[in-house]
Amino acid sequence: MVSGFSSLRNPLRAAVAVLLSLVLTACQIGGGPIGLGAGPRVGQTVQVAMLLPVSGGAGDATLARSLENAARLAAADVAGSTTVEITVYDTAGNASTAASRAQEAVSAGADVIVGPLRSDAAAAVGVAVANSNIAVLSFSNNTEIAGGNVLVLGHTFANTASRIVTYSSRQGRGNIVLVHANNLAGEVARDAVRTAAARSGASISATIPYEFSQNGVVNVVPQVVSAARSNGANSILLTSDSAGALPLFAQLLPENGLDVSSTQLMGLTRWDIPPATLEFSGLQGSWFALPDPAASASFNARYAAANGGAPHPLGGLGYDAIRAVSAAASTGRLGSADLIGAGQIDGAGGVFRFLNDGTNQRALAVAQIANQQVNIIDPAPRSLGGFGF
Repeated sequence: MVSGFSSLRNPLRAAVAVLLSLVLTACQIGGGPIGLGAGPRVGQTVQVAMLLPVSGGAGDATLARSLENAARLAAADVAGSTTVEITVYDTAGNASTAASRAQEAVSAGADVIVGPLRSDAAAAVGVAVANSNIAVLSFSNNTEIAGGNVLVLGHTFANTASRIVTYSSRQGRGNIVLVHANNLAGEVARDAVRTAAARSGASISATIPYEFSQNGVVNVVPQVVSAARSNGANSILLTSDSAGALPLFAQLLPENGLDVSSTQLMGLTRWDIPPATLEFSGLQGSWFALPDPAASASFNARYAAANGGAPHPLGGLGYDAIRAVSAAASTGRLGSADLIGAGQIDGAGGVFRFLNDGTNQRALAVAQIANQQVNIIDPAPRSLGGFGF
């Protein structure tokens, strides 16, 4: 999951709401509705401004290089149908800098903006270029900033929840105890699971929040086990990841009497990253969703051949952005409505498309951890037409 929520807290939620209201105001005052795009592009060169934290912290700089390399790989892949020129603008990981660089890019003739990385910067960029009818393809997974001229490319909780909850319901594992951190990311994940359950016919028999700390997890585990027993639940869905509470849950749930062979553990994040997560005995038999392994393997191999090493786990979003731009450019325009109207796109991790609300839908596989390995138990669909949404 893209860590677009890693720095998101309630003050930022309020700020995003203000920024989005400014976007709407700008759309009403400015020259024309969002989504018209910059004009015909068929047979012409598309100028892409890529906003990346090149001079950010070490982690940001590494991810920025991977996103750029993946984008250039996609530009080469689509060269026969669309000529894409990519100019990188350094945001330094700062929202106000990102907004300024976006305005520079528009003045320099950019047709579309790819990036920035995080939700606060993406919201600021959306406001900064709102009057220019320029679409912003953010790498964030924060759906609160989506809409108008801002699209989100990141893997969203809503998409993953729909996939895993729908699958569990079809397998007769739809009586779910939902366990989430008592913070903004946990609340967003909780709401995504609830929506998915309502659409799929699954039921949430208990929702259990916990303080996002070691003591918080230790204290809530007996409550989770008790709720599963008293409600006759046959599944427990954990929204935590390997960098958070997941290792503790994997150890403590079985130690507190949960039979993981009869109660299905499910995850809303990638439980194969890092690979050491697969070694947890408490996660053997568990389910989680992930991008199409075949498509991901193909992308990773081509990226390594071109760049001499593996991409960052989120690097494929750069590839997806340029494939989306190419798909929209073939129709003649590059506004947000045109990117949405481009339909299904072949991405680094399988097919995806933008939805009318500016979020995205991705074809995901369902995997099971067994014998410390990842086994695909329901392949990613090749088409999004009937994908449980």
